[in-house]
Amino acid sequence: QVQLVESGGGLVQAGDSLKLSCAATGRTFSMYVAGWFRQQAPGKERELLAAVDTSRSTYYADSIKGRFTISRDNIKNTVYLQLNTLEPEDTAVYYCAAKWRGTEKYTVWGQGTQVTVSS
Repeated sequence: QVQLVESGGGLVQAGDSLKLSCAATGRTFSMYVAGWFRQQAPGKERELLAAVDTSRSTYYADSIKGRFTISRDNIKNTVYLQLNTLEPEDTAVYYCAAKWRGTEKYTVWGQGTQVTVSS
């Protein structure tokens, strides 16, 4: 069973950059699609920001396209999200998630990492 642990969040100023990491356990992680979500407030729906599939094809939400970049290193079993030109509106808890390739629902979630952007 794959497990995910995020790191790299923190408090930054508007315009700064951060790189989030998601370390996965489990030998089959390369067979999973990995995605980054964020939740901007308790009770608000988690928003899918970016995803990378097993062939390294990527998807980006329009809201972050051009500012955030997702990548994966299957040797290190790690997925990254590079966040550039951060804005106060990017303040949220960022979650890494994974789903078996060919399936619809993300079934494995990390605990989340807080990103706070001050103006």
